[in-house]
Amino acid sequence: MTARPSPAAPTLAGPDTPFAVVDVQRTRRNIARLRARADRLGVPLRPHVKTAKSLDAAALLHDGAPGPVTVSTLAEAEAFAGAGYTDITYAVGIDPHKLPRVIALSRRGVTLRVLLDSTEQARFVAAAAREAGIAVPAQIEIDCDGHRGGLKPDAPELIAIGGILDDASCLDGVLTHAGESYFALTDGERRLAARNERDSAVAAAGRLRAGGLPVHTVSVGSTPTAHAAEDLTGVTELRAGNYVFFDLVMAGLGVCTVDDLALSVVVTVIGHRPEYGWIITDGGWMAMSRDRGTAAQARDQGYGLVADLSGRLIPGLVMTAASQEHGTLTARDGGTLPGLPVGTRLRVLPNHACATAAQHRGYHVVDGSRSTVGAPAIEAFWPRVTGW
Repeated sequence: MTARPSPAAPTLAGPDTPFAVVDVQRTRRNIARLRARADRLGVPLRPHVKTAKSLDAAALLHDGAPGPVTVSTLAEAEAFAGAGYTDITYAVGIDPHKLPRVIALSRRGVTLRVLLDSTEQARFVAAAAREAGIAVPAQIEIDCDGHRGGLKPDAPELIAIGGILDDASCLDGVLTHAGESYFALTDGERRLAARNERDSAVAAAGRLRAGGLPVHTVSVGSTPTAHAAEDLTGVTELRAGNYVFFDLVMAGLGVCTVDDLALSVVVTVIGHRPEYGWIITDGGWMAMSRDRGTAAQARDQGYGLVADLSGRLIPGLVMTAASQEHGTLTARDGGTLPGLPVGTRLRVLPNHACATAAQHRGYHVVDGSRSTVGAPAIEAFWPRVTGW
């Protein structure tokens, strides 16, 4: 019998571009960093899975076992419940049409907390809970910095909302998110944001307790504040999500370095326009998203920094423009373009990991700790949860 050669292991040179890549070694390192910080602060971590939206990635969060998570869609909640996760916070304001799905998960033994910031929401949550004969744990969203929804800690209606929920055995606590910390450009500003985030949540919890209402959970967190907090006295849990992959916005703030970025997108050079100083790739905003989060920072990274297929940055090369399926690479500050023939594969590091990941069905996984000759080996494929 003639021996057949074993098939070559798949590498980043194989799949049709564009596609998303996750470096599992960097992901593990990012997860370990924040876990160690939460341990030092003495506060449990409830990771937000909205960035990766992947059961495989989430398995790294709690040493392979289901643990407490935060989600941004009920599709995530349902997928994670199906994988054995029973302690979930749905951190987007609830509407009445979604409560049947919430109650269905509760009947399956899942503790699924909902979020609200109005008496109207509190009333329909309480009514649905009574009708179902199930307590639906609800958290009152606190606005700590004017970034999005929520009540100010001193809002007059806070106690009334808490009372409506408590009468139906639904009051769980308070939750806040320091969204403006994504614009905190110095270590001092991020520490101040973390302190304000904590103080706002603790103050709101204190008012509820002073009104005779139970507060079990005082939840705070964002990736910048989670890495800047120095004292979380009065807080019962810390949330963050972007830190699993990080991105150029976080690197621009100084929360991480470019070497920490675990997500990239592989694209292929498909043309050149030397008269304009352009290299054209097949990865446009459908692959990278339209997020231009670094435009407000001191160093604008365009649509992303460019690396070779092994992940080494190509100095001065930036993705500066994008149409639907075309990406334009240029040399920063009028520098010289590198010689990249048609067919050359590159990896683009994104501005916003959550937005870029959302463009893809899943991740081709590589291990950056392994030395390779040529294209890195693909070790796994991690599907993403999609939809709402």
